[in-house]
Order: sequence, then C-alpha cells, then structure tokens
Amino acid sequence: MPVRSLLQRSLLVAGLLLAAGTASAGIFDDEEARRAILDLRQRVDAVKQDKADTDRKITEEMQRASEEAAQLRRSILDLQNQLEASRADMAKLRGQNEQLARDLSEFQRRQKDASVALDDRLRKFEPLPVTVDGKEFLADPAEKREYDANLAVFRKGDFAAATNGFVDFLNRNPQTGYRASALFWLGNAQYANKDCKSAVVNFKSLIAMAPAHMHAPEAMLTIANCQSEAKETKAARKTLEDIIATYPTTEAANAAKDRLARLK
Repeated sequence: MPVRSLLQRSLLVAGLLLAAGTASAGIFDDEEARRAILDLRQRVDAVKQDKADTDRKITEEMQRASEEAAQLRRSILDLQNQLEASRADMAKLRGQNEQLARDLSEFQRRQKDASVALDDRLRKFEPLPVTVDGKEFLADPAEKREYDANLAVFRKGDFAAATNGFVDFLNRNPQTGYRASALFWLGNAQYANKDCKSAVVNFKSLIAMAPAHMHAPEAMLTIANCQSEAKETKAARKTLEDIIATYPTTEAANAAKDRLARLK
C-alpha cells in the first residue's frame, strides 16, 4: 500500500477515535484513551519513519542512477571521441598511403626515365657494326661521326679542311677500322691540293696495310699520276705495270693500260 494512503487512513482513524472518545466518555476512561493515542502516535511516527526511509532510499537510488547515467554518458562521449580520433587517424593514414603511392609512382617513373636516358647515353658510346668500302667492323659512334664529317667536307671540295680533318682523325684513332679508307681520302685530298709527296706516302701506306682494299688499285693509279707529273717516267711505268699485274680485272688496270700506251 502507498505510504501516502496509509498515512491518510491512520489520521482518519485517529480522528474517529478522538470523536468517539468525546462521545462515549463513559465507555473508555482517560488511561485507555491516552494509551490509544500513544499507540496511534507510535504508528504514525513509524509510518513517517518508513516514509522517510523510503524517501531516502528513493533519493539514494535516484542519485546513484543519475551518477551511473552521467558515467554512462561520459563513457559514451569518450567512446565517441575515440571513434572520431580513430577515424581521423585512419583518414590521415589513407592520405599518407595515397601520398606514398604517388611518391612511389613518381620515383618509378623517374627511375625508368633515368634508365632510358642512361641507356641512350651508353648507346652513344657502344661500338656499332659499320660497313665501309666493303669492309665490316665495329666502330665507336663518335669515331663514325668524325669519319663521316671529314668525308662530307672532302665531297664539298674543301680539300684543305678535309686534309686536316683526316690527319687529326688518324692521329686520334691509330687502330681504327676506318684507317685504310681514311688514308685513301686523305691521299686524294692532298693530291687535289697538289701535295703529291704526302699523297704518295699515304697511298703507299694504304696499299701496304690493305692490298686487297677496294680503293687500292685507284691509290696505285694516283701514285702513277704523281710520278708522271714529277717526270718520274720509269717509276710511273713500273707502277702502272704493277696495277695491271696485281689487279688485272679492275677499271684501274684498264686505265693503266691506256696510260702505258701514252707514256713516253
């Protein structure tokens, strides 16, 4: 039964007893009335005490529930903060991973570009197969460029520059596979500049080192021309006869026969 209803009923009983005591004073004496009142007061006090205890317990329970709710709210808030921090950390990590992926991709691209560039640079220095005047050999790219440049100068008719170019080329590349061909064009440049003495020296060097060279018959024919122009008729005749004997099926041999017929 609720405390409030119990208290109300007790007060009602007390009022009735008081009224009854006044109305029927003859039935109960004063001592019994006092005992009844005291008993009623004790009951009322007990009811009040019970109510106070109940209110105190309710207050304590409510306070404890409030504290627990507050603690729960704090725990939930802490958990939310931790979740937010975790989300922020994960977002940061994702950003770092994406940046690392971009950095790695950029590094790989640069490495590939550097590798290609290095290969290109190395390729410029790697010997490559060339074929010149029917002879195949390996030549450095720079060596090929220099030879081709000197030959281009010769074909333009700048014989003085071609002479200097081929002399420098042969001095810098004494073991070059272009040597026989370079000697031939050097001798021709010198002959064109009317330096027959130097031309003969280089033509003879060509014939000595590569007698089967495709330009060797032409070199001998030019030697004969130089000898003839220097009035060395006997030497010129001997050279022409050597051409016919050594290279009988060449155009140089046919030209040597004609010149022998005209040589006096």
